[in-house]
Amino acid sequence: MTCDEAEILLHALIDGELDAGHAREVEDHIAGCPACAAALADYREMSKAVAGADLRYTAPPLLRKRIEAALPQAQAQMPNRRAVLRGFAMGSAVSAIAATGLVAIVLRNDDAQRIESEVVSAHLRSLQAGHLTDVISTDKHTVKPWFNGKLDVAPPVVDLTAQGFTLIGGRLDYVDARPIGAIVYRRRAHVINLFVAQTSSTERRPAKIETIQGFNIRSWGDRGLNYWAVSDIAADELADFGDKFEAAMKSSATG
Repeated sequence: MTCDEAEILLHALIDGELDAGHAREVEDHIAGCPACAAALADYREMSKAVAGADLRYTAPPLLRKRIEAALPQAQAQMPNRRAVLRGFAMGSAVSAIAATGLVAIVLRNDDAQRIESEVVSAHLRSLQAGHLTDVISTDKHTVKPWFNGKLDVAPPVVDLTAQGFTLIGGRLDYVDARPIGAIVYRRRAHVINLFVAQTSSTERRPAKIETIQGFNIRSWGDRGLNYWAVSDIAADELADFGDKFEAAMKSSATG
């Protein structure tokens, strides 16, 4: 393991995100590298200082009132009796369908929202110890071949380290009841999961940014692949990541 690779994983080691094998590799490297050992000690002291500081902030009640006042009036209105009865009727119909063991997808938009929710759930699972990467490497020529034979189409892997988004590895995940490739990047101490799945459409789908459960998602489609980049970094940073990834893909296609 090189110092560059160890530097990427020091935060993950402190946060307990590495499995036993990867943690042992980092610790073995640290044991023989005074520079990385010193960096780890500094990070741990910083974590202790942050944890011990009283940094919790409680928003005043006035803030809630200001937010509620800024919401569109349509959201603040109570539903009328007809809308409530319509909701009960829809719920009964869905229950009847579920009782027969059938699955109905009513709207494509609903299906897209369901998949995005599954993508966020997969992102959350990956943050648990030992779930972040199946192959750990900062080299795209190591990560991309690892997917060969595991998926119908190996996801493209782009090295964006020079642009501030460090490749740290990849893994197999499951979304919409099928295997999917996940390319993992770091932005400072934040994880970016880029999920990639094959699609029958070859048309480009413009990028859009959404927020689900506090996580930002940049989704787009291109050349028969669907992409979902998920992270807790700011929306503009995630948009920048997606723009740089797409630019690198176009460059490799024309190069």
